[in-house]
Amino acid sequence: MLWRRYIVTTVPARFFRLTKTSSPPCVRLERSSFGHFGHRRTIMGRSQFDYSSPRPAWNAGRKVGAKRPLKPRQIWAIRFHLDREHRLRDRALFDLAIDSKLRGCDLVKIKIGDLVTGAEMRTRAIVIQQKTGRPVQFEITSDARRSLLDWLERRGGSIEDYAFPSRIDHAAHMSTRQYARLVDEWVTAVGLRSEDYGTHSLRRTKASIIYKATGNLRAVQILLGHTKIENTVRYLGVDVEDALTLAEGIEV
Repeated sequence: MLWRRYIVTTVPARFFRLTKTSSPPCVRLERSSFGHFGHRRTIMGRSQFDYSSPRPAWNAGRKVGAKRPLKPRQIWAIRFHLDREHRLRDRALFDLAIDSKLRGCDLVKIKIGDLVTGAEMRTRAIVIQQKTGRPVQFEITSDARRSLLDWLERRGGSIEDYAFPSRIDHAAHMSTRQYARLVDEWVTAVGLRSEDYGTHSLRRTKASIIYKATGNLRAVQILLGHTKIENTVRYLGVDVEDALTLAEGIEV
């Protein structure tokens, strides 16, 4: 039976040449040092059968899985914090994130023209989702309209400008990474663990409240812009207990 061995020879440019020979399984590294051509120093390598410690998983020590939605009292705690610190942009961004239920990549790309019509704020808006390419509508409540109006009056710009510009390039939109950092800062400021909450927490918040109040999965699916209702079920974490609770509340 023939075994294969790889002999790796180093050249001055530190490129390696592989050759095959037959011998017991091992790896031999043959290297010629600079200035001493013809003198080779052999270093035995590690066999494929030798034990090597496993590489740690990419999520080792991290909390993975769906992020928690915010509760109403937590929403108002964040709003109070942002108002107290006079952070008009962050208050407008937070309110719009809750109402729109958009992914972060879609939220940061909203333009002023998507939010205003003439001199007034829209009560409903529509955007094209980056992930699915489908349009999705959302409402803008009175609190969100008020905070957005305060921010846009301070921000200025035309209807073609992004509502939330980048802090580096004012002609570009805010990055999703900057948005994620802001969310971490908001939740930490009100005493929540940043590991449990993220940008998707804001997307899930109003959807989970609507589902708990109505039990209407189809309505939540439309509001989130999901193509399949199975995605909505998985997204909200609907289980048998939720279904039984809804059934117990109805008498025939």
